[in-house]
Amino acid sequence: MALLLATTLPAEPSTVHLHRHDQRVLHILTQSVTVPLPHLKQIHAKILRTAPQLHHTPQSVYLYSRLLYFSALQDLIYTLQLFHNIPNPNTFIYNTLIRAYAHSKLHKNRAFCVFQELLQQEALLPDKHTFPFVLKACAHSFNLIEGKQTHAQVVKRGCASDVYVSNSLIHFYASCGLPENATKVFDKMPERSLVSWNAIIDALVLVGEFYKALRMFVEMMPSFEPDGYTVQSVINACTGLGALSMGMWLHAYLLKKCEIDPKFDILVNNSLIEMYYKCGSMRMALQVLQSMRRRDVNSWNAAILGLAVHGEAERVFEHFDRMISEDKLRPNSITFVGVLSACNHRGLVNEGRRYFDLMSSEYKVEPVLQHYGCLVDLLARSGRIAEAVDIVSSMPVKPDDVIWRSLLDASCKQGEGIDMSQEMAKRLMEGKRGSSSGAYVLLSRVFASANRWDEVGLIRKLMMDENDGKEPGCSSVEVDGVVHEFFAGDTTHPRSREIYQFLRWMEERVKMAGYVHDLSQAPLVDEARDRKGDSLGLHSERLAIAFALLNLKSRAAPIRVFKNLRVCNDCHNFIKLISKVMNVEIVMRDRLRFHCFRNGSCSCLDFW
Repeated sequence: MALLLATTLPAEPSTVHLHRHDQRVLHILTQSVTVPLPHLKQIHAKILRTAPQLHHTPQSVYLYSRLLYFSALQDLIYTLQLFHNIPNPNTFIYNTLIRAYAHSKLHKNRAFCVFQELLQQEALLPDKHTFPFVLKACAHSFNLIEGKQTHAQVVKRGCASDVYVSNSLIHFYASCGLPENATKVFDKMPERSLVSWNAIIDALVLVGEFYKALRMFVEMMPSFEPDGYTVQSVINACTGLGALSMGMWLHAYLLKKCEIDPKFDILVNNSLIEMYYKCGSMRMALQVLQSMRRRDVNSWNAAILGLAVHGEAERVFEHFDRMISEDKLRPNSITFVGVLSACNHRGLVNEGRRYFDLMSSEYKVEPVLQHYGCLVDLLARSGRIAEAVDIVSSMPVKPDDVIWRSLLDASCKQGEGIDMSQEMAKRLMEGKRGSSSGAYVLLSRVFASANRWDEVGLIRKLMMDENDGKEPGCSSVEVDGVVHEFFAGDTTHPRSREIYQFLRWMEERVKMAGYVHDLSQAPLVDEARDRKGDSLGLHSERLAIAFALLNLKSRAAPIRVFKNLRVCNDCHNFIKLISKVMNVEIVMRDRLRFHCFRNGSCSCLDFW
């Protein structure tokens, strides 16, 4: 985006005719990143006193434009006074004010208001420098209606063919979650630059269209060599897909052919660390971290978060210490989310409490909801539900659905009694955020275990009345560089018949090894015991693993599966036995963490 902004700035007027004093003033206003408001007012006063003859010249227009830009970032009232005292402001002045508001943290909506005022001036017209900043402000504020109105003006004023205006439109539509509109703008562009391609690729990644983003990247390659922006966006697409092969190819391409600007070096490497750990290759993630010439706190955070979701708590603690001792960096809020998550995934209560206290006492990081959530979940799943409830009661922030679900899940599993489970479920359903089906299912099992079938029936009725649908399970697996997606009970894959036949054969093999269905997490609506087993046997991760095994060329490389939901107990047991029976390593990322299955056991130690 920096390239886009720099290129779309209007040309500066010549300063040849300015007096030496005015040249000094112009130098300050041009070269400074920011100028404090008192200094701006002093400069303004000096301009009025020492250069009244410039009041109506092109040079004064540029001086006032710089004053406007800096003041709009700080004081809205003074900016408007300054603007209204400029005689006959031209389009350049309007553009400067629009640009300033677009960059402002507090007054972005004012950019469109100034744009509307410009449209009302009979003697002035917006130009190709006007629209990118209006669209930037609309994108940041998600103002779809105003952005579409701006698009209409783009077409009306004949600026639709300008590459930078089109790039801004692509970014605007992507920010508002309309990738189809962004693609239409891109397809109509008569001429495309590398920024154009970066804009559409980044737009698709932004809305989760990772496949399309990668296809765009492949289409771009014959015409343009990727830069730091391209690489970072495509790495993020690989991360979203779990496409390790593509990510590794991109990394190799980056090392061989791409000249990355030093300012992108840390950003790109941080993205690589995140890509590798989210694709299940922690070894490569740590290699990137170790090879970096410079590292920031985000570099270490990416490694710590990666180690945490892989369940490697001891290495998390080691990297936490190295960040402080080697690079002299202070951990921040995200660092402690990673450390506390690591404690949670391993059930390390004492360590979790120690780091939670260390966060505020030593590093002055105030705990937020995520930190409390990690600690509450850790205590609850370790059987210390009373302690967890005490923390929730004393929290300075309101507990969210995740915390109540953690307490409900733990109280159900540990038989804490119907009263407590009911209270947790009530708190969870009061939130009305997202699906309540999980709470209904957990609570129904508590009632069923106590033979309170009337309450079980009531819960079923509530579920049907609310039509509270559950997010469908989806798993993806990469085979020969192509990512295949499967949904629970999926029959859309062209090799579905073969996959299901092989899955049935696998089930027979694991039954011979001692596998028995765990029906504790079977769907509530399935009445018959055999039907419950059937539904569990069609979970998406089993289909993905069956397909991968059908196409397995070597048992040296692990199968990597990515699931959008938490893996159930039955599938967890099934995959452990598959890893032993088929002599294969299976790495699976579910919603919470990574599971590495080898020789009949899992890296999570059955604690997840």
